[in-house]
Amino acid sequence: MQRRTFIKLSITTSAAILMPDIASAQVLNLNEVNFSPALNSSNNAQTIMIFMYGGASQLGGNLSNIDEIKSASQSSYDSYFRGVTRTNNGCWEEAGGTHMEELMANGDMTLFRTCYSRVREAANNKSHGSCTIQNQKGSFDDDNAGMISNLAQVLEAHGIINENTIMPFITMEGESKFYAEGRTPLNAYLKPVGIDEDLNNPYERYSREWYYYNGDERSIPDYNNRDTGFDAALYAKMDTLAQKNNKTGKIKDAFTRRASLDAFIQELSRVVTPDLGTDTYPTNNNFADKVETAINIMSNNPDTKIITLGTNGLGGWDDHNEARDYVSRTESLFKILKSAMAHIKAVNKVQNINIMLFSEFGRNVNLNAALGWDHGNLQNFYVLGGKGYFNHKGVVGETVLDNTGSINRLFLKPKNGTYQFEPLSIAATLYNIYGIENPETLTNGNPAIDALFT
Repeated sequence: MQRRTFIKLSITTSAAILMPDIASAQVLNLNEVNFSPALNSSNNAQTIMIFMYGGASQLGGNLSNIDEIKSASQSSYDSYFRGVTRTNNGCWEEAGGTHMEELMANGDMTLFRTCYSRVREAANNKSHGSCTIQNQKGSFDDDNAGMISNLAQVLEAHGIINENTIMPFITMEGESKFYAEGRTPLNAYLKPVGIDEDLNNPYERYSREWYYYNGDERSIPDYNNRDTGFDAALYAKMDTLAQKNNKTGKIKDAFTRRASLDAFIQELSRVVTPDLGTDTYPTNNNFADKVETAINIMSNNPDTKIITLGTNGLGGWDDHNEARDYVSRTESLFKILKSAMAHIKAVNKVQNINIMLFSEFGRNVNLNAALGWDHGNLQNFYVLGGKGYFNHKGVVGETVLDNTGSINRLFLKPKNGTYQFEPLSIAATLYNIYGIENPETLTNGNPAIDALFT
C-alpha cells in the first residue's frame, strides 16, 4: 500500500469514525461481561482471522455425501471437474484435501463441518451483505458493533490494552465490519492499523512524495535511502511545531508516537522468515505474502492481538457459475495454510497464534446449469494452531443431503444429533480465548464452540 493510498483510506475511515450513525449504534454494556485476566494472560493468544468473501463452498472439506450428491445433481460433477476424489476423512483431494489431511494428522487443525444457521434458514436469508455483516459483528442485530471493536473495548477496560500498546489490531484488507463502531467511539489506539504485505510504512517520512505532488520526477531520491530521501532537520522542526501549536489530544499524541511507530515498522521490515524446507510459501502469491507477513509481525510483537485479511491474491468465492477454479483456489489456500503452520512452529508460537478461516455462508451442492453453486446456510469453519488453549480433533460434525425435490434446493445440513453451531459462535469463541467468560451476552445467546476446549 503506497502512502498516498494509506492516507486516503485513513481520511475515509476517520470521517466514518467522527460521524457515527447514532440512531443505529449499540453501546457495549461492560457490566454484563465477565472477564478473566488470568485466562487472557495464560493464553497469550494472537489470531489471524481470514474471511473468504463471496461464500465459499464447503465441499473442499466435505465430500462425505458426494455419491448422493452426484446422483441428484443437475450437472455432472465427474464430467465437469478434473477430479473429485475423497480423502480418508472425506475431504476433496484435488481441492486442498491432501493438505487438510496433513494438518489434521499433525494435530494442527480442526475442521468443523456443521457451522449452520438455522436462524437464517428460517428467515430464508442468504444474502451476501447481511450475512457478512452478521458474521463479522458476531450478532444478528444490525446495530451491533464489530466483534473486534467489542473485544477491544473489553480489553481496554481491563487494562490489557492502553495507549502504549503497539498495533494491537491490524487490517491487511482495508475496512471491514470486524471494526465497525458502536455509539461509543473507540479510542485511536484501539482502531486497526492498515498495513500491506510489503510493510510499506505509513509512519515514515521521506521526501519522495514532494516530487510526485509537484509534478517533478526528474530527481526522485531513493525511497528506501534515508541519506537521500530524509530531511531530519525539517522533520524535527515539524515535530517541535506540532507539540507547540496543537492542543493536548489525539493529534498531538499522534505526532509523539509517530517516530516510535516508524522505528518499530522499520525493525519489522528486517525480519527474515526461517527456512521452512518443503513447506516454503509459494512465490508470486499476494495472499501467501500477507500470511507470511502477519506471522512475522505477531512473532515479533506480542502486543498485536488480531490481524484480519481476506483472500485477495487467490480470488473470490462467489461461485454461482463456472466453479472449476474453486478447486485450484482451495488447493492454493490450504498449501499456504500448511506453510503458515510450519512458520508458526519455526518461530515457536504454535501455543499462541491461531488462525480462523470462515465465510459469510456456504453453498448448495447442486451443480447448476451454469456449472456453479448457489447460496446455502452450511459452511465449514477451520481452526489452526493455538495449541496452548485449543484441543484439535480433526473432523467434527456429520452432514446429510437434503433433497427437497427442487433442483436448486439440493443442500447439506447437520445430521440429527451431531455437533453444530450458529456462525455467531465463531465470535463467541474469539471472545472466550481473550478472557471473556460469558461471550454469549454479545452474540445473541450463542456460546463459544466448546468442542475446541475439551
